[in-house]
Amino acid sequence: MATGKEIRGKIKNFESTKKITKAMEMISVSKMRKAQDRMGAARPYSEKVRNIASNLGQANPEYVHPFMVEHPEAKGVGFIVVTTDKGLCGGLNTNILRVLTNKLRDVQAEGKSVRTVAIGNKGLGFLNRIGANVVSHVTQLGDKPHLEKLIGPVKVLLDAYTRGELSAVYVCYTQFINTMRQEPRVQMLLPLSAAEMAEQTQAAGAHAWDYIYEPDAPSVIDNLLVRYVEALVYQAVAENMASEQAARMVAMKAATDNAGNVISELKLVYNKTRQAAITKELSEIVSGAAAISG
Repeated sequence: MATGKEIRGKIKNFESTKKITKAMEMISVSKMRKAQDRMGAARPYSEKVRNIASNLGQANPEYVHPFMVEHPEAKGVGFIVVTTDKGLCGGLNTNILRVLTNKLRDVQAEGKSVRTVAIGNKGLGFLNRIGANVVSHVTQLGDKPHLEKLIGPVKVLLDAYTRGELSAVYVCYTQFINTMRQEPRVQMLLPLSAAEMAEQTQAAGAHAWDYIYEPDAPSVIDNLLVRYVEALVYQAVAENMASEQAARMVAMKAATDNAGNVISELKLVYNKTRQAAITKELSEIVSGAAAISG
């Protein structure tokens, strides 16, 4: 049986751990609110760009952007894998990487090669361990994603698709549903579907407009679709960051509660041990007094 001193040491260690996890929980709450605001602020921009691009595409059906051209004969598929830089966020990264693994298995079963872009340390480490072809990566994004840091690595896959080397490009991230629920998602980024964009525009209640172009419609469509794809990647990173903070908050709360339960159990064991020691000492005193008097 452990001595009282050993139990006191364990209680002190768990109390220190509880303080750390509680502090991390409160930090995650603050960061999650900011990440949610940032995620919500990015949505109207991408929706507006999509609406304008959809209207331009309908008004100029004779011009097809390279992002909308399908390449079924291509032997490669691209994946943009969005994960976190840090751990301690429950099964967030495990879930998205499991979904990614299943998708990679399906693609390779079709006889196609895979090119990946890793956004986040956890995804980069996983892709390196499984021997995936990582063409570019970006890590240490901090608490706020910066579009200029994402454009370069992602452009490698976009250029490869434009050259007809890839049949599709997917973005894999964790979608933020609410504080208690985050879902892994694999979304097709390219090719863009004009019909799907039009449906999303109509579903959002936006009206179709014709525009005055300068310098010309193809140039405007080219720039808009590139911005739209960049906005989709940025939105995926923003969603993943909000999911990270929510998952870390829940994980740290669970760790704090578990530490409290262990401390309560250890205190009970300590009190029993202390009581047993006191009872033993009293028994020895009584026995000694009886021996002297007898």
